[in-house]
Amino acid sequence: MQRLPDYLKRPIIDTDKTKKVRHILKNKHLNTVCEGARCPNKNECYQHNTATFLIMGNICTRNCKYCNISTSKPEEIDKDEPKHIAEAIQELGLDYAVITSVTRDDISDGGAEHFAQCIKETKKLSPNIKIEILTPDFRSTKGNYNENALKTIIEARPDVFNHNIETVRAVYKEARPLGDYNLSLSVLKYIKDNSNIPTKSGLMIGLGETTEQILETFKDLREVGCDILTVGQYIRPSKQHLEVSKYYKLEEYEFLKEKAIWI
Repeated sequence: MQRLPDYLKRPIIDTDKTKKVRHILKNKHLNTVCEGARCPNKNECYQHNTATFLIMGNICTRNCKYCNISTSKPEEIDKDEPKHIAEAIQELGLDYAVITSVTRDDISDGGAEHFAQCIKETKKLSPNIKIEILTPDFRSTKGNYNENALKTIIEARPDVFNHNIETVRAVYKEARPLGDYNLSLSVLKYIKDNSNIPTKSGLMIGLGETTEQILETFKDLREVGCDILTVGQYIRPSKQHLEVSKYYKLEEYEFLKEKAIWI
């Protein structure tokens, strides 16, 4: 088994600031992807009074092999959640908030209206806030994207629309058996073609991909007009998840950064 590089290790921290964030989240009955996905950076984020809010419950209808969020029968959506999200963001005094969700294939619009309500309520209490939403693919019953759902998202006017491609095409079906690489690209393209909202996507590396496959993914994202790209190391949440094939070195990230800029 490969050892976690030192640059990826994080100390255990429990300061007053992290306690404040945890208290607000608990008091408002809110979930975060920080906790649900066992993110190693959560204490660092909590120290800076921020968290990525996870809406529509903490149970997903997909079974991605890299993700620690549970897969089971989804919960009923909390209709008060948009208000609670807005109140938590106001109490934390955030200038920039990220709202994401589990995938809800059981809901006709995939939760698009719920995203819209979260944006609306948050901007009502914090008019100057910048909101980034990180969404699922809003797959329709026909297998393509739900156009009405994407129209709802556009009308809600998030400041950044983020939908992660997650991994390269060659690894996709192993890592995301219920996902679709081309569908994710088409979602980003639809938002880009039908609005002026900046689009963003991200992928994990360390799942068995080659450098050529990573660069091919960069090209695919460029072709659909993606404005912002993030690339991060996959870290195995548990022994039940996909193994890490490689821990990338910092200089390799610099190489990928240069390639991404010039593609």
